[in-house]
Amino acid sequence: MTDNSSQEGLRSAVQAYLDALYFGDVERFRSVFHPRAQLYSATGGTLVNLTVDAYMDLVAGRPSPDKKGDVRQDEIISITVASPTTAHARVRDIYLPKRFVDDLTFVL
Repeated sequence: MTDNSSQEGLRSAVQAYLDALYFGDVERFRSVFHPRAQLYSATGGTLVNLTVDAYMDLVAGRPSPDKKGDVRQDEIISITVASPTTAHARVRDIYLPKRFVDDLTFVL
């Protein structure tokens, strides 16, 4: 995955993730996440492990930053293609009052 079209496809997937976060778009999340993806967080010092379905329930049950009127504050920090079959992206995003740096692993 080193040609420009592949890089653009990966950047597009990362942007779709950020868009899904901001707009609370469950279907857009599902287009990015592998159905068996796991989401991990250490919120409040407690390790939390969620399935995609559990996270989609959480997203669907809360107001999106867009609906809350929050100013969008997200960015792609880096994208690294680690091998012909894997890539990593680091992004910065918010769900006020919380701020996050998310590490995403892609299977290509």
